[in-house]
Amino acid sequence: MRSDGRGGRGASVVGALGRVTGTVGPGLVGEVMVRVRGGAEAFLAHPAEPGERIERGTVVVVVDYQPPRTVYVTSAYG
Repeated sequence: MRSDGRGGRGASVVGALGRVTGTVGPGLVGEVMVRVRGGAEAFLAHPAEPGERIERGTVVVVVDYQPPRTVYVTSAYG
């Protein structure tokens, strides 16, 4: 698990559920909304598995976080 160096956001984002708002896939920088700190925030998103494509509306889980606003995600439900 990565942290942002401030002991805050990184720990709370990894493992969090989010929803894809911009398609995530090879050659694409997608976007996901993740609930953190009592609200929802947008993060740039890449697939955790190379070659995986995740469509808008899919529920995902954050598996890695790279400061300041980038996450690696995979589908939460198969």
